[in-house]
Amino acid sequence: MFDKQQRKLKRSAKLISVLSKYGFKDLIARMGKKPEVNSEEIVSKSTIYERIRLVLEELGPTFVKLGQTFSNREDLLPAELIQELQKLQDRVEVVEMNVEEILENEFNISVKEHFSEIITKPLATASIAQVYKATLISGEEVILKIKKPDVLSVIEDDLLLIKDLIKLISTYSEIASKLNLKQAIATFEKSLLEEVSLVNERNNIKQFALNFKNNKETYVPSVYDEFSNNNVLCMEFIDGIKVTDKTELLNNNIDPIKISEVGLRLFVSQILDFGFFHADPHAGNILVKKDGRVVFIDFGAVGKIQPNDKDILESLIVAFVAKNSNKIVRYLKKMAVSYEIPDERRFESDVDEVLDFVHSSSLKDIDPHIIINKMKDVLKDNRIYMPDYFYLLFKGIGLIEGVGRSINPDLDIVKSLRPYTKKILTRKISPKKLFKNGMDKMINFTENVDEIPKELRSVLQKLDDNKFTISSEIKNIEKTNQLIKSSIINLILAMVLGANIIATAIVFVSESGPRIGEMSLVAVLGFLLSVILVAVLLLRIARK
Repeated sequence: MFDKQQRKLKRSAKLISVLSKYGFKDLIARMGKKPEVNSEEIVSKSTIYERIRLVLEELGPTFVKLGQTFSNREDLLPAELIQELQKLQDRVEVVEMNVEEILENEFNISVKEHFSEIITKPLATASIAQVYKATLISGEEVILKIKKPDVLSVIEDDLLLIKDLIKLISTYSEIASKLNLKQAIATFEKSLLEEVSLVNERNNIKQFALNFKNNKETYVPSVYDEFSNNNVLCMEFIDGIKVTDKTELLNNNIDPIKISEVGLRLFVSQILDFGFFHADPHAGNILVKKDGRVVFIDFGAVGKIQPNDKDILESLIVAFVAKNSNKIVRYLKKMAVSYEIPDERRFESDVDEVLDFVHSSSLKDIDPHIIINKMKDVLKDNRIYMPDYFYLLFKGIGLIEGVGRSINPDLDIVKSLRPYTKKILTRKISPKKLFKNGMDKMINFTENVDEIPKELRSVLQKLDDNKFTISSEIKNIEKTNQLIKSSIINLILAMVLGANIIATAIVFVSESGPRIGEMSLVAVLGFLLSVILVAVLLLRIARK
């Protein structure tokens, strides 16, 4: 505990020094500290947004990742700051590591008994881990991703500082207090801690392998569990071609146009088929094997969509293709974490403008970045805060489309979505889906019946016993009683009608029971009963 406090004090001192250097004296004063240096020259030559970027870069990996994460949140931050955050680059230093010693300590093995060679120079280095190439005794080439020492404790300390800063800024800034910064930071913390966990990355790789086990267009690297834990990840080395290396693809008789379409199709499949997608599909994370299969690597950051949200997302895509702004508005609200829409009509009008832009442009000329930015503006202007995966989707689609266009300028993203739109529609009207929806509605119906308030049950009981009275001055009390009785009867008839419709739908999709031609006799009778009940209800309502 004492060691943790010492680390936090040390990082706090670093934070104050950097903030002071770049002219944030007011913020330091709010922290009850004294600025350490005079920074008039830096302040005079740079905008406040440039200075924020410089602060993040100097504070190190956690703060840089924070800025990179928020560089996609136009709904929260001003455009000028977004532009600066998009310039952020990791200042990654190579750390000296004794790979053999680490492996022996982590797995209690003799390295020479399992590895014939380990190249000590890192193949790649990042803020969280370094990657080394090695060869197993069996001759298989692997990579070893090894977490940097003390990286987790540094990140945990930085996260505490970030939370303190956000709390301070939200307290003293009226604009910041209105933003959903607390939730955004919580999402960032969860994502970063997942990325630090190499066990989590190993599980992500296995999930991708399971999802695409029958897909012949992609390949997922194997994981060696015996040499993997939370600090080390051992996986198959992929001798592939960088996806944007058009010359090398052609030299290996691989069609770049086909690769661009396959890569985009695979990413869309990750989203719509599985709700589990690569969150950073830039060119460095996509390789192509010599046999033409596309390989995604670096699974530290992934996006996850819950089944219910995936259904809504599918409906949103169908509504977008159908140019139905009313439904788009409804589905965006359903997906949103929270919203405070000042003007509902303006919101729908903004959505209409985006639809008009998309449908009035040539499909090949549509730039997804423009559409994404327009949608972000709509969300921001109408104070709609979406779940974190929604912004990862925006980022991922922009990245994968950019990769595709670099080798195929005529790449048509809308064309790639069409098969999935048909697939979604087919799935939504399939007997299996209808049956599931019918069962869900029946369960909800039953639960709602069970949850009828005690007061209403009491009213029904008193009506049944002819003991219903109203203790107030009301004229025409008899008519009032009749109206209440009539309303309850209508409610019961409506419940019976709903149950009958669901039961008829279930019988309709089944093949059992007597039939009239190709139709189920029971389903036909159920349909006729529904028609009669509807007619009775309409007559009763019309009479009253």
